[in-house]
Order: sequence, then C-alpha cells, then structure tokens
Amino acid sequence: MSKTAQLVETLSQLTVLEMADLKKALEDKWGVKAAAAAVAVAAPAAGAAAAPAAESTDFQVMLVACAGDKKIGIIKTVREITGLGLKEAKELVETVEAGAQKAVKETAPKAEAESIKAKLEAAGAKVTLKGL
Repeated sequence: MSKTAQLVETLSQLTVLEMADLKKALEDKWGVKAAAAAVAVAAPAAGAAAAPAAESTDFQVMLVACAGDKKIGIIKTVREITGLGLKEAKELVETVEAGAQKAVKETAPKAEAESIKAKLEAAGAKVTLKGL
C-alpha cells in the first residue's frame, strides 16, 4: 500500500474532533489557515453523504499571486476592473505580493468572472474563482 493510500485510510478513521485537532496542529506547524479544507475533509469523516453541489452562477474573483516584474501591468488591470485609484490598486497588489489573497471582484456572473480572470492572468497575476 502506498504512503498516500495509508494516509487516506488513517485520516478516514479520525473523528471530527480529532480532525479539528489535526487541523490546528498543521496550522501551527506550517503557519497557514486551513478553514475551507477542514470543512471539506470533516464532512466525509463524519459519515455524512455529500449531496452534489449545484453549479455556482456567481463567482468571487480572488487575486492570489503577482509576478513582481509585472506589477505595474497588474496594477493597471486592477484599476481598470475595479475603478480603484492608483494608491488603492497598488496597495491591493502589494498585499497580494506579501502573501495574502484579495478579492478583486466580490461577485460577478461566470462569464464576467472568467473575463476578469483572463485579463489579470494576461497581465501576469495568478487568479482563482470562488463559487458563491
């Protein structure tokens, strides 16, 4: 049995409380937050049957990372999309450069969100879409 299969088997046997303890220990060890992952992992561990999720119609456009050498282009694109001033757009991009994720658009239909994502990626940013 592979290491991955063994790990999956071991994690599948944990209770919800043990999962919460594991989540906290990993956050402390790695210095990250794993709230969304803990919810996704905890549901199957609790034995709940996951109902198929309806496809989202609205999305949040999240700026995840910025290439330092393309910062000016990304700032221009953020200003174009959001209507922010130069200072605010620069602060948003610098926050992302420092390691935080920021929403560029809180809610947008799928087509608009994909268009925004394409523009930002063309400028050199890494972007994710979160279904709402």
